[in-house]
Amino acid sequence: MDKITPLLLPHARDLIAVLRFYTRLPIPALPFETDPHAMPDFERGARVLPIAGGLIGLIGALALGFCAALGLPALPAAILALAALTIATGAMHEDGLADFADSFGAAERARKLEIMQDSRLGTFGALALVASFGFRAAALAALAERFGFGAAGAALIASAAVSRTAGLLPLFLLPPARPDGAGKAAAAPSGEALNLAAGLSTLIALLIPAAGMGFGRMFLALALAVGGALGVTALARRALGGQTGDVAGAAQQLAEIAFLCGLLIGARAG
Repeated sequence: MDKITPLLLPHARDLIAVLRFYTRLPIPALPFETDPHAMPDFERGARVLPIAGGLIGLIGALALGFCAALGLPALPAAILALAALTIATGAMHEDGLADFADSFGAAERARKLEIMQDSRLGTFGALALVASFGFRAAALAALAERFGFGAAGAALIASAAVSRTAGLLPLFLLPPARPDGAGKAAAAPSGEALNLAAGLSTLIALLIPAAGMGFGRMFLALALAVGGALGVTALARRALGGQTGDVAGAAQQLAEIAFLCGLLIGARAG
């Protein structure tokens, strides 16, 4: 045990740092942390991101299960589950999606970056938030109706892990679009760390066939999630010439939507 502990400590330290960064949970400073308020080192910490994502998704899954126990219908339960997730994360990724969407209203790169730094919400951003929340709520409710609340909870956990891993793709594939900001401060994940994260995300996604939704839907959902993140990456490359923290947030949101919708393809109601 004494030999194992030094090997696990760096991973535990990274996991706590990632959870603290991605959520608003009141995680206290722990004895083995040297700088509890530092930004996670994604070059290394990407390895534990799927675990952090799964734990975040578990919050929504528990809320969904609680709503089911109360006898709430699928759609109100899905909305409340997503609301619990939004509170836990402080709408971090939603904010990135809104800022990235608002930048579509400008033609010049410099103006786009300026808009993304503006805290005010524009029309494009508002529409993107409504569409994102609506798609996810509708997809989660449909999963609960077609496969049961337990399967929907499993999908929420898997989608949270997979989408946060997919959200790293802009950081890995693009240079920072500006010399400051989260996209610059967050070191790009190494290829090895990203591969490990992808493998771990796939393992967590095995909750999908375990919940009775089949391997086919799992692989389709994984492919669509990666495709959604790559689509955002391509847009950012063309519009901004690089990535920002907002781009990573938008990639996570599109990946999550694509994952949940992918699980519904070919599924019949009733």
